Amino acid sequence: MCGIIGYTGGEEAVPIIIDGLKRLEYRGYDSAGIACQCDAKVEVRRCKGKISELDSQLSDFSGSSSTAIGHTRWATHGKPSEENAHPHRSDGIVIVHNGIIENYIELKQQLEGEGYVFTSETDTEVICHLIKKHSEDKSLTEALMEAIRSVRGAYAIAAMSEKEPGRIVAARKDSPLVAGIGDGECFVASDIPAFLAHTRKVVFMEDGEMAVLSPEGIEFLSLEGKPIQKETVTIDWNAAMAEKGGYRHFMLKEIFEQPRSVADTITGRLLSHRTGEINLEEFGLEDQQLRTLEKVTIVACGTSWHAGLFGKYIIERFARIPVEVDIASEFRYRGPILQDNSLFVSITQSGETADTLAAQRLAQAQGTKTLSICNVVGSTASREADAVFFTRSGPEIGVASTKAFTAQIVALYLFSVALGRAKGALDEDGARDLINDLLTVADLMEQTLLSDPEIKGIAKELHKNKAFLFLGRSLQFPIALEGALKLKEISYIHAEGYAAGEMKHGPIALIDDGYPVVVCAPKDDLYEKVVSNIQEIRSRGGTIILITNESNKAHAAGISDYVITVPDCPTHIMPIITAVPMQLLSYHIGVFLGCDVDQPRNLAKSVTVE
Repeated sequence: MCGIIGYTGGEEAVPIIIDGLKRLEYRGYDSAGIACQCDAKVEVRRCKGKISELDSQLSDFSGSSSTAIGHTRWATHGKPSEENAHPHRSDGIVIVHNGIIENYIELKQQLEGEGYVFTSETDTEVICHLIKKHSEDKSLTEALMEAIRSVRGAYAIAAMSEKEPGRIVAARKDSPLVAGIGDGECFVASDIPAFLAHTRKVVFMEDGEMAVLSPEGIEFLSLEGKPIQKETVTIDWNAAMAEKGGYRHFMLKEIFEQPRSVADTITGRLLSHRTGEINLEEFGLEDQQLRTLEKVTIVACGTSWHAGLFGKYIIERFARIPVEVDIASEFRYRGPILQDNSLFVSITQSGETADTLAAQRLAQAQGTKTLSICNVVGSTASREADAVFFTRSGPEIGVASTKAFTAQIVALYLFSVALGRAKGALDEDGARDLINDLLTVADLMEQTLLSDPEIKGIAKELHKNKAFLFLGRSLQFPIALEGALKLKEISYIHAEGYAAGEMKHGPIALIDDGYPVVVCAPKDDLYEKVVSNIQEIRSRGGTIILITNESNKAHAAGISDYVITVPDCPTHIMPIITAVPMQLLSYHIGVFLGCDVDQPRNLAKSVTVE
């Protein structure tokens, strides 16, 4: 989401920083800022809005500068504003920061007690004051080491000090940071495109590492101050590939970004891991509102509608209240009845989907409380809804949604736990266990992505088929629907998704020799019933592609033609994991067929007309 760029060298720094920030715009942001070392002081300029607005503020910088840091921010702690924009400063210390500091409230109270004055709503300012506190008798490098020993959470930090001109110190934990080495100049950034126009020599920083930049070079250290030898990698991407992070297509990049996307969507939304308590302020709701809810209506289109179907299953399971899911274009024309004490939930990646907006407005006109689950800050849906929950997927450029879909599922999961607690359907132990399960999802997705070469091989063998059937039951049913939609969008192959129990009510007529059927069937309470459907397909010559959990691989191999395994995990988070091989299978089939997987024909990223 947020972007960082830092430069120190022999060139004028401001144009380099501004250009670097522009190359990071794809990450999404709502404010921007820059700090430059000018002679013996550091000057800061910040603004709410776009980089062009920041650029217009730079004409009054005094003198030239060869060292600077810049930042684009997507608001988490505190609304978009000049005060909350980065860089933040504490006297002569200036920093930019990506990530979230989980114990910032505790640290802020401590620092205020020591006389430090806060001028923003951000968690970042805590780090800045901590560095200042320790810099009285230490170097900037040592002060940053001391400061981050006090913090819990994720961070990518770049810091400067008026006492040490020409130097930038950076540190990373759970948030991307990469260094660039040029001829008499060095860079640090949250992504390579920020400085690729200046150097192709790159060093990838790992968690728990620091970098000290000067025009003479970069020194890498552990958080304990021990020197680290790092490998320099020469990047050979062209400009378009750089934007895609080295991936062949945006869609593939976004599939592989999902571990980070779901982690970002979870981060900061929990008040307590111990009790499973969700921060309701993130949903714009209050506990009393949830306690009195009697019904939830979810409305969306396309992929978001599939996420909504998952929401129905999980909310009814965790909160024990009825949920209705509608396609937005159907909802507003059927004369819907919205009862008192109900909540209307719209799901839209862009926040500009015309049918979904119209349905949301209809609900508001009937006096129903509306919640928008959306990925774009400042979008129409988020502005008009009574409450909004932002997924933190970052910009999704591929037209066929991938990371936004799984982030929406995570958002609905969090909401269902919060609602279950408020309604008394979940006790503290139950909520805690569900949240702890959710916290494993990013790692499980990372493991699942390792199966990409195997899935590519299956796609190569199957891509010439003219039609596919996708089956799933219960929580896997929405994933089957989404798998079929992805294949249609990306490859233009006809595909249908069905509840597995419905196969005998029509779709079985399609099965003949070699007809491919993708079955989502983890080993759960309904597995034996799905196996019966599989046997019916096999007896008619169909080809089975079975997605199941790793511990079930041996049994799955005996009843299918192809097996794709995912890590073992609880049933209620399994759909987030099985969505990944569905996406990869569709992607590779589309590529083998020579389709434009990033911009499929006739499709738009945001459907803004009815």
